[in-house]
Amino acid sequence: MTEPETPPWKEGWKPMQGPGGPVVAGNPNWVKGMKSPNPAGRPPGLTPQSKLVQKMLENADGILDAVIAKAVEGDSASASLILARIVPALKSQGQAVQFEFDATAPVSEQAEAILTAISTGAVSPDVGRQILEAVNALSQIRASETLEARITALEEKQS
Repeated sequence: MTEPETPPWKEGWKPMQGPGGPVVAGNPNWVKGMKSPNPAGRPPGLTPQSKLVQKMLENADGILDAVIAKAVEGDSASASLILARIVPALKSQGQAVQFEFDATAPVSEQAEAILTAISTGAVSPDVGRQILEAVNALSQIRASETLEARITALEEKQS
């Protein structure tokens, strides 16, 4: 690979040196271990975000009244905003399924059983995918446990 060319504006540039080495950011005269020049830290409430939040909280009642009035007038965006805060969002819920499944079988046979259940309609594809992911996760955990046991046995044998 070729090395990238240095742009002309960066030629001869060297990082600023402070008492403790190159200065990356902040006050160049301050080094780690020194007393902080601002021990109390930034006073609370001075950031633009905190000022905006405070202003919104002071006017919250008026804002809410305006949104409700718009929704009553027929503004669908306002009505949608209000309903989104009142009515909880629908969440999909997994259903219990029953099909031939042997948890002690090898992982490949378990996957075949799940795919067969999906193809026959006993299990929906999304639920089948979740079951396959669970079987895969369990097989990885079992593989890790087996590997750990083998390593422990080898270490004991060498001791």
